[in-house]
Amino acid sequence: MSKGKALIFGVTGQDGSYLAELLLEEGYTVHGVRRRVSTFNTGRIETLIQNPLLWEKRFHLHYGDVTDMSSLSSIISVVKPDLIFNLAAQSHVGLSFDLPVNSVDIAGLGCVRILESLRQMQKLSEIKFYQSSTSELFGGQDKLPLTESSQFNPRSPYALGKLLAYWNTRFFREAYGLHASNGILFNHESPRRGETFVTRKITRGLARIVLGKADSLMLGNLYAQRDWGHAKDFVKSMYLMTNWDFGDDYVVATGIQHSVKDFVNYALDYLNISVSWEGEGIEERAIESSTGKVMIKVDPGYYRPLEVDNLLGNSDKIRKRLGWAPSYSFSQIVEEMIEYDLEDQSRRN
Repeated sequence: MSKGKALIFGVTGQDGSYLAELLLEEGYTVHGVRRRVSTFNTGRIETLIQNPLLWEKRFHLHYGDVTDMSSLSSIISVVKPDLIFNLAAQSHVGLSFDLPVNSVDIAGLGCVRILESLRQMQKLSEIKFYQSSTSELFGGQDKLPLTESSQFNPRSPYALGKLLAYWNTRFFREAYGLHASNGILFNHESPRRGETFVTRKITRGLARIVLGKADSLMLGNLYAQRDWGHAKDFVKSMYLMTNWDFGDDYVVATGIQHSVKDFVNYALDYLNISVSWEGEGIEERAIESSTGKVMIKVDPGYYRPLEVDNLLGNSDKIRKRLGWAPSYSFSQIVEEMIEYDLEDQSRRN
């Protein structure tokens, strides 16, 4: 017997695909919303679509867009969900500087449109709502680790949109009694991470070098420090928030910090590649010890206009109240991503 119906905005993304799998395992019927685009965008959920026991029985897809309030209302009316998860966003922080209006519209007003649809439909007392927030709200700060009470200092259009969504989620919870939660998620990775994100750029780029498909890898700020977890662990936190007695705001983080250069060095070690680092700033580079070739270079074009150098979270609140804890280590994340990209690149021409 189904536990109920869950509706996921952003189901085709990294987090959405893992969340759909988790909710199906937990006994929910899952409805996902995807945008109507000219290219196939369902690769991460293809195993669910191809499963005859799930497809259009316990897993359904709907065309919709968080920039179109009428489509949101229509989908919610048809599905009649018990849980709504809003993961929809233009989530590449660097790209948001080139698309500020679009990024704020999707990440910020998209959430407002969902919430307002619920209010107009008088569904606020029937639904539990989760908003996927981000550690980018905090910007780079010296007072670490960051908690639910730390000051926000958004440093990108993406973060500004997410700040709008965060405060509207709190507003609807406090003003209208909606069971609404913000998950302030720190960086979380997996083999399903988009190839333009730095972690996938590293693992994919090194895999291509190992397989002889590329000569070098270009990266931006090697010294940005992040609190990296696994997306599978983080979607569990979303589920726990919607199943608690009341909505609230939670930092979700591992509490362990690594730099981009740490990520690179661990990946190189796992691949048994020895390098020496030379130079400073934009002149820094990694030279392969066995060949003398420059393997990794710094491209200032990958720097953000406003850098966020330092993010580290304290997730004591969700650990103590909801019993959440990460199960993947940093090394396991890097190794899993490397193995995936080695296999994936070896299959390609």
